[in-house]
Amino acid sequence: MTTSPPRPVLAPMTDAHAPAVLDIYRHGIATGNATFETEPPTWDHFTATRLPGHRWVALDPADPGAVLGWVACGPVSDRWVYAGVVEHSVYVHPDAQGRGVGRLLLQGLIDSTEQAGIWTIQSGVFPENTASLTLHHACGFRTIGTRERLGRHHDRWRDVVLIERRSPTIA
Repeated sequence: MTTSPPRPVLAPMTDAHAPAVLDIYRHGIATGNATFETEPPTWDHFTATRLPGHRWVALDPADPGAVLGWVACGPVSDRWVYAGVVEHSVYVHPDAQGRGVGRLLLQGLIDSTEQAGIWTIQSGVFPENTASLTLHHACGFRTIGTRERLGRHHDRWRDVVLIERRSPTIA
């Protein structure tokens, strides 16, 4: 009889997680279908551009301290009318995919943003990243549309699928 790995644990992201978070980001960048970025930012830039109360990691209970994935968001604008709108990113280590890590992270983000009065979580996803689109749709996100040829990435134009989740409780 085989046993499944223990369920990951959600925890607030701290500076102690920096090396693992940036390494997971690096793995995502290497796929070519996660971001327009070609290198992870410095930790100082990463934390400066993401909201402190809405940065989470998934930890492996079988290996305390091992980060399986992360989610974080930042404001889309400094204009007051957009105070309740954030843009997020979620990344799962390749070795942890298929274990419910992404769903745990997105639910943690949804819970923290709901409690803070944030009414829209949005993101842009490359259409080739079907695993991310499937995960987001399963967590209540909807596709808004596709921005065609939005930017160049490795010398080719890339489309971006816009997704969002509107809070059902914040009017």
